[in-house]
Amino acid sequence: MALNKLKYNSLNVTPAASEGIRFDSGADGFETASAGGNLTKIKTLTASSSDDLSFVDGASSVVLDNTYKEYIFMFNNIHPSNDSANVQFQVSINTGSSYGVAITSNHFQAQHDEADTETALEYDGGQDLAQGTGFQTILAKEVGNGNDESASGYLHLFDPSSTTFVKHFMARGNCQDAEPMSRDGFTAGYVNTTSAVDAIQFKMSAGTMDAGTITLYGVN
Repeated sequence: MALNKLKYNSLNVTPAASEGIRFDSGADGFETASAGGNLTKIKTLTASSSDDLSFVDGASSVVLDNTYKEYIFMFNNIHPSNDSANVQFQVSINTGSSYGVAITSNHFQAQHDEADTETALEYDGGQDLAQGTGFQTILAKEVGNGNDESASGYLHLFDPSSTTFVKHFMARGNCQDAEPMSRDGFTAGYVNTTSAVDAIQFKMSAGTMDAGTITLYGVN
């Protein structure tokens, strides 16, 4: 079977920055289209002996609504005041007036110490919630508060403004533990509400968040 070659001038597509092409119903077959999967930076919050860091839709240039179907929170070098503290989150459906929506989740982790004497890959039910309204542990548990110890990672939150479905989330992060070891944590679950989620709060399970940044992105 012979291959047909398209002539250079047979495609009526005007190049544009940050755009791709897709099929259309026209005779030339293509049109420009916004490239999917692009990240749009929305807001960075910086911890400084902070009780919590909160992203509230409509406040301080924060967008957390139906503008995007997926949001990503990037954590960089979150450093706690207390040893063995966990990074946690909860959401609000009343623009940050209260945080305590039912969550069902699971958590597992891998760990390996510096002395190469302790390794594990395990499900950790102690970090789960089952219709719990407390704060959910994410990233890796038991972050150390030594001068060189911190946690980094990310949280994906899907379609928080939906009024039809529950709100799914997935998080992954690594920390230097209070002991000299690396912990790689995986957390996933859903916020069990069909109300729109319009705020999210992050804090440590004990003490304050002394340093680090959390940056919010929208996914096209």
